[in-house]
Amino acid sequence: MIVEGPGYDSDQPPDGSKPKDLTHRCKAVLHRKAPPIHSGQGRGGGSVPGCMYLFLFLFFLVCTCRESVCAQDLNGIVVHAYVSQGFLFSSNNNYLSMKSSDGSLQWTDAAVNISDSLADNLRVGIQLHMYQLGEFGGSNVQVDWALGDYRVNDNFGIRAGKVKTVWGLFNDSQDIDAVFLWILLPQGSYSIDHKSFYLAHIGGDVYGGLPLGKKAGTLHYVGYAGQATVDLNDGYIKQFANLGLIFTSSLGGKTYGGDLRWETPVQGLTIGSSADVQAVDGTAPTGSVHLPPTLTPSFYAQFSRRKVYLAGEYDRIPINATLTIESTVIPFVEDGRSWFAMGSYRLCKNVQVGSYYSHYVNKAADTTQPANHSKDFVVSGRYDFNPYFYAKIEGHFLHGTALGYYSDTNPNGLAPDSKMLSAKIGFTF
Repeated sequence: MIVEGPGYDSDQPPDGSKPKDLTHRCKAVLHRKAPPIHSGQGRGGGSVPGCMYLFLFLFFLVCTCRESVCAQDLNGIVVHAYVSQGFLFSSNNNYLSMKSSDGSLQWTDAAVNISDSLADNLRVGIQLHMYQLGEFGGSNVQVDWALGDYRVNDNFGIRAGKVKTVWGLFNDSQDIDAVFLWILLPQGSYSIDHKSFYLAHIGGDVYGGLPLGKKAGTLHYVGYAGQATVDLNDGYIKQFANLGLIFTSSLGGKTYGGDLRWETPVQGLTIGSSADVQAVDGTAPTGSVHLPPTLTPSFYAQFSRRKVYLAGEYDRIPINATLTIESTVIPFVEDGRSWFAMGSYRLCKNVQVGSYYSHYVNKAADTTQPANHSKDFVVSGRYDFNPYFYAKIEGHFLHGTALGYYSDTNPNGLAPDSKMLSAKIGFTF
C-alpha cells in the first residue's frame, strides 16, 4: 500500500508483524482511514453490499492473478488495494455495536489507493475506503487521505491536504490490517470506534529526520496544524445520541501537535513522545457540544530485531466537554489513563504469535466500578498463506466495560467480564 506517513522507514512496519515479502514486494508505506466525505451520512445497518462486492472482486483478483497482482504500476501511477473480513464472538455483552454475543460478521474493510510521483521529491496520492463495523460505516465511499508531499531532503519535508495525524506508535497506520499481527490494537489507546476524533486532519505537516551522529542515532520529527472532524460514524456520536443529543452534521475543531521519535544507536530500539491538542464544537437540532482545546500526550518505546518485537505505550486522554440538550447542560468528563505492553515472536516465515495487556481507567470517576475501567489480556496468531492472503485469530479476556460497549445494543445491561474470540481473513496487493 502507498499511503502518506511521517517519513519513517517503510521497511520496518510499526509492530514488526508484517512479513518482509508482503511489505517490501510492493515497496509500500501504509496508512489508515479518515472521516467520510459525506459528512451527513447515517450509520450503516445490517448488510453492506458495496463492501462485500469489493471484497469478492479482490478475492477473485488475488486467486486468479497471483503472479501479477502486486502493486500495479501504470507508467508511474501506482495502484494498491486491500480488503479484510472479520468475525467477532463474545461470551457476554455485545461489543462495538455488533450482536457479538450471537457471533457477528459485520466487520468488513476495503480500500484502493492511487499515487504518482510528479517529480523526484514530489508525490501526490489518494485513498478511497469503504467499511462496516457493526452500526458504524456503510456503503458510502470515504476519502481516507488525499495529499501532496514535497520532500526537500531527508531533513525537511512538507505535506498538505487530508493528512493522518501522527500520534503514538500506531495512530497513522492502524487502519491497514495487513501490517499487524493484532486484529484489535489496544483499545484504551486506539479505540476502533472513535477513529475520526483523533486520526485525521485537513491541514499541513512538516517532517524530517535529524542525524545525531553514529553514536547517537537519528531524531525524527513531525509537526502539524489543521482542522479535525468527528464524523457521524464515530462512537461519540452514538454516545451522544443515547443521551438524547442527535447530530445531523459532523463536529469539528482546530488541532495541532507533533511527534518526536528517537531512533537510538541500539539496533531496533525507538523511543518517542507525541502531543495532540484538539478542540471540538458542534450543533444539533436539540443542542450542542463544546470541547475546549485539550492536550493528549503519548509516550512510547518499541524494540524490533529479527523475530522479536516488543513495545509499550502510556497515554492520557482527558475530555472535559459540555453538552447542552435544550435547556439542560450536561458535563461530559473523562480522564482516561491508558497503557499497554506487547510482544510477538515469528515462529517461521508464515507464522507469528504474540500477546499484549491493555489497561485503561477513567480517573475522573470511581475506577473500582466496571464502567470506569477496561483491562484486556490478549493472545494472537497469524498465518500468511502467500504474500497476498493471510488469516488471524485472537482471544480477548476483558475485565470492565468502559470501552466498546453501547447501551442500545446491550438493553439488558452489561456483565462486568467477558471473553471474546475474533478472526479475520484478508487480501492485499
